Amino acid sequence: MDKIVRYLIIEDEALAYEELKRLVMKVRPFYECAGWASSVQQAVTLLRTNTYDLLFMDVQLSDGLSFDIFRIVPTRIPIIFTTAYDEYALKAFKANSVDYLLKPISEDELALALDKMDTHYLPPPATTTVQDIEKKYLLHGRRTRFLVTVGDDYRYVPTSDIRCFLSEDKYTYLYVRGGKYYIVSHSLDSIAQTLSPTDFCRISRNCISHIDAVARCRKYFGGRLSIHLTADCPQAPIVVSRGRVPQVLAWLDGEADIHE
Repeated sequence: MDKIVRYLIIEDEALAYEELKRLVMKVRPFYECAGWASSVQQAVTLLRTNTYDLLFMDVQLSDGLSFDIFRIVPTRIPIIFTTAYDEYALKAFKANSVDYLLKPISEDELALALDKMDTHYLPPPATTTVQDIEKKYLLHGRRTRFLVTVGDDYRYVPTSDIRCFLSEDKYTYLYVRGGKYYIVSHSLDSIAQTLSPTDFCRISRNCISHIDAVARCRKYFGGRLSIHLTADCPQAPIVVSRGRVPQVLAWLDGEADIHE
């Protein structure tokens, strides 16, 4: 991992702060503790003046609940909640939560939570080594699989297992059967050029779908289409622009050829 992950601990107990910092250092040496806030007000001040990749957040602080922070400083930073109270779990998972850990936090539980962080929120490193490996995944100019990272491990995903690619918030997500997903270090434009046009199609600006992921396709007003994907791809019905309709219909009809 070549990226230093800067995190903020929001915790009103000094001993709990020190223990969490020690555990993180042990299981993720490349994570850097970039601050500590013991109250809502301190957290608000730090979040307004600094940038972080991850927040560790206790729920009950000295001057209120940590959820009060979001009303003052809305944030999309991933959060791992660390608390002794389980009644806030549902509310936490609505707040960009990676995980919800009950105190005392074990090393194994923390490692699993950070695995989620690494997999779903950090882009994989685009190194020369990775690029060289991926060149071997091309057969006659078409990809047979994609390289992904899970924690510190490299794995490959066969294209036959892929249901769709979605682009959102500057990241590209690869979804497989069952709904599991990975972040890949490629744009949809570059991905589309290396996929089989028989199996995959760019059905919208931010989505490439496998033919098996199309659950339903309907006419939509304005000469457009509405495509419902299977549950493997957690996406609202996709509206196909009028300009893409001929391409998508040709693909659905089995006429391979067209990627932008």
